Amino acid sequence: MGNTTTLTAADGHSLAAYEAGSNQSRRGLVVIQEIFGINHHIRNVCDRLAGEGYAVAAPALFDRVQPGIELNYTADDVARGRELRARVPEPGVIADVGAAWARMAERLGGGRIGIIGFCWGGTVAWWGATRMAGFAAASCWYGGGIAATRTETPRCPVQMHFGEKDASIPLSDVEAIRAAQPGTEIYVYPGAQHGFGCNERASYSKPEADLAWERSLAFFVKHLGS
Repeated sequence: MGNTTTLTAADGHSLAAYEAGSNQSRRGLVVIQEIFGINHHIRNVCDRLAGEGYAVAAPALFDRVQPGIELNYTADDVARGRELRARVPEPGVIADVGAAWARMAERLGGGRIGIIGFCWGGTVAWWGATRMAGFAAASCWYGGGIAATRTETPRCPVQMHFGEKDASIPLSDVEAIRAAQPGTEIYVYPGAQHGFGCNERASYSKPEADLAWERSLAFFVKHLGS
């Protein structure tokens, strides 16, 4: 189990973050939320990664508009999450991810740091790879905004995961990303829907989620070390 701490971004904004894992680790991960805040699922992801030997931090990106947001997966919560996401400025997102990176660097005292994100966080993880210099690897799960910024240049190795039946991300978007980023690992999971990696969603698919996790963990071992 982890704990909640407070980070300060470069622009002076204070935000919460969920932390897990040992400060003795030599590898770290920044975990980026869906549009549901740092909820039970994201905390579980952090705890899982801590169990794999990573020091982990998940910044509360919605704190810029309303602190303490923690949503579920009902239709009303989806609408609320989308409304909150629309109010968070992209420069603020990058600043808050930077604060989480800085916290990981402080905890590790060196070592390599990666980023992993889900849904909106999948897009933000892509931005972490393209707009920030500190990450050594990025794993992006079903990021709906990646296609719109697909021509940005990643500064680290990137891996992406998409569901074949994702109603929010058409396969034409995935193919456009593949064409723009031929050096990126891109996986499409047959029959999988949006959010297939979250065991608290109706769209959860364990076989596909397990395979995506296997690939993500192997990717981070390759680029962050074991």
